[in-house]
Amino acid sequence: MKSTVRKLASPAGLTRFICLAALVAAVGLLPWLSGRDPALTVLRARSAEQEATPEALSAIRADLGLDAGPLSLLGSWAAGLFRGDLGTSWVSGTDVLPSVVSGLQVSLGLMAAALGVAVLLACALVAPVLVRGRGSAGAFAAMLAALPEFLLATVALLVCGVWLGWLPTSGWQGPQYMVLPAIALGVPAGGLLGRLVADALPAVLDERWVELWRGAGVSRARVSAAALRRVLPPLVPQFGMAAVGLTGGAVAVETVFAVPGIGRTALGAAKSQDLPLLQGSVLALLALGLVTGALAALVRRRLLGPALRDAGLTLPTARPVRSHPAVPVVLAAVLVTAIGWGLLRDPYTVDTTARLLAPSWAHPLGTDGLGRDVLARLGHGAASTIGTAAAVCLAGLLLSLALGFLPSVASGASDIANALPPVIAGILVAAVVGPGTGGAALAVALLSWPALSAHAAALVQEVRASTFLTAQRAIGASPWWILTRHVLPSVAGPVTRHAILRLPGIALALASLGFLGLGAQPPTPEWGLLLDESRAYVERAPWAALAPAVALALLAGLAVSAAAYAEGQGGRRARKVTRAGAPTKEATVGV
Repeated sequence: MKSTVRKLASPAGLTRFICLAALVAAVGLLPWLSGRDPALTVLRARSAEQEATPEALSAIRADLGLDAGPLSLLGSWAAGLFRGDLGTSWVSGTDVLPSVVSGLQVSLGLMAAALGVAVLLACALVAPVLVRGRGSAGAFAAMLAALPEFLLATVALLVCGVWLGWLPTSGWQGPQYMVLPAIALGVPAGGLLGRLVADALPAVLDERWVELWRGAGVSRARVSAAALRRVLPPLVPQFGMAAVGLTGGAVAVETVFAVPGIGRTALGAAKSQDLPLLQGSVLALLALGLVTGALAALVRRRLLGPALRDAGLTLPTARPVRSHPAVPVVLAAVLVTAIGWGLLRDPYTVDTTARLLAPSWAHPLGTDGLGRDVLARLGHGAASTIGTAAAVCLAGLLLSLALGFLPSVASGASDIANALPPVIAGILVAAVVGPGTGGAALAVALLSWPALSAHAAALVQEVRASTFLTAQRAIGASPWWILTRHVLPSVAGPVTRHAILRLPGIALALASLGFLGLGAQPPTPEWGLLLDESRAYVERAPWAALAPAVALALLAGLAVSAAAYAEGQGGRRARKVTRAGAPTKEATVGV
């Protein structure tokens, strides 16, 4: 009990509480924060033919309590929340709580099935390492982890549902309807879990105790079980983040397969401005993320045991994923060629006589439902997708460098940011400012800084503890001189390279919001939006969907291969410095 109180009273705990309270308050104030008139939304839902007179709108505002001011609105919503009353839907006129509970049950079932797929895939990736005692999941697992759920769902629907006809493509009427959504949701999570465990296992299996156990005749099964127990505690927080990612990925997967889960409910409520239903759905998704994080922390404590609970546990350095330098070059060349070719064409010309044409020399990737050239829209969409990602990446870099000097404050805020997937943030932002490129960029920027901030904080701590800074202070160097000439240059370089490596991932997050209708709006040729627009005629013209899907897959592959190559180069430089006799920590600060 005392330790819990101390945690809440710490700067990180206080920041965590403030951020959570602010987030819940923002959800409660959605009717007031929204730029649209909620009374007009309710009037249109109740009677589409009724004239929106000032008297009718005033009556609705009085009935809903919307004219009482933000504080009164928040107080009445919070009071209903404590009573278990989430309000009444503005569109259907029914209670929100049963709809939220029903959607939550479906989503939990889907997430449980997806978690089963993830565990099976992770076991398949880890098994060869346990059998041989060496090896790694490598770039294949990293590629699986980088695949966006909405992209995998679209490809699975197209191949397994439409072309092969093996499984149903929409609805929720039996176990067979769960297979494709669970695979689409579970494969990226399984790739991430498998890579984390498989990359850490070889270093553990090389430890002295493993050799002693084997020499004593301990069976391979017991050694493998002990190695897994040694590996898992430091990785459990990452497992928790992967589970949180399932809540965000469920929104896209449920939308693709028309699954009546809580994610699809929240998205539909945001688009129809049914704010009470949106409030209840977002609270349910946020609670899922927070509970998942708490369970991950509990599991880690149980695995560590009382002896190591306070001291923590670290793993030996994992072996970096190997990537040939030609791989990112080839992927980048293919993308640049397609984008450059598309930029030479007009992406907005509509020709209804050329609708859904197959690929030809005149239209190398075919045409869409309005007769527009798919290659042209793919090329021009790169500016919207990757250009916006670059701006978000720069904003996250500047914020992380500032927060790197405030680690106790940043850690509390990052816990809340990690519990909120970008899709949920996109839904909230779209409810306030409306869907668009700016809103999608804001949603991703709000959640893209924790990893960079943690990296910056670690580097700041290492630089401040280095001996050359002690010498600078001894000769009378001012704090400003030390900050600008030593600390910032040592921190900014590695964090900037880290931010650049995260650029494709940010572009994929923006594309997912565009796919859900929360990002760029028609006729903007944004990659996620292109994929969404092609779903209506995917059976007649699959090439229109495959073009942006392949581009996004190449972008994911570029992110993985570039990161793996950079990681390998950094590891080699660190080993060279270590062999030269310099301290490893100080030498790798500038890597």
